[in-house]
Amino acid sequence: MMNTTHAAMGVTLAAPLAVVAPELAPVAALAGLAGGVFPDLDLLSGQHRRTLHFPVYYSVAAVAASMLALVVGGSAALAAAFFLLSAAVHCVTDAAGGGLELRPWEATDDRGVYVHPAKRWVRPRRWIRYDGAPEDLLLASLFSLPGLLLFDGVVRQLTVVGLALSVVYVAVRKRLPEIETRYLR
Repeated sequence: MMNTTHAAMGVTLAAPLAVVAPELAPVAALAGLAGGVFPDLDLLSGQHRRTLHFPVYYSVAAVAASMLALVVGGSAALAAAFFLLSAAVHCVTDAAGGGLELRPWEATDDRGVYVHPAKRWVRPRRWIRYDGAPEDLLLASLFSLPGLLLFDGVVRQLTVVGLALSVVYVAVRKRLPEIETRYLR
């Protein structure tokens, strides 16, 4: 899935707070957005979906941070909980997409996301055939609705930017391998 889809998912996780605790919702939404983006920073390491993708560890940490946020309260604990929850959702949902190959629509790679405690890769399910597929844009659009409708200010602005980037990325996605092999290697 596109990183923008994961970011929109993170904002959506905070959407209930817009109704029940509107004063906390922006902090939770921004932390969810950041947590949704964070695992893909491992693209820079050459070990994508392994170095910063921890579906099990983020999930356990999110439960602990959520309990801490409930007991202690405060925006920092809440932000940590939503960051970790969103990072966990990112890692789990990566298995719903394609593999790690340069042209994931060819479906030649069986690495979806690495599960560290099991020391193995979970195979990609390809429900979202590849990052930047039309169904990925549909998902990004649906998950952007809470950011557009329930939030204002910076959360809404980042949602609009993310959605615009998603449209551009989908438009050029299948050309990117050619550009990479021709000009960047």
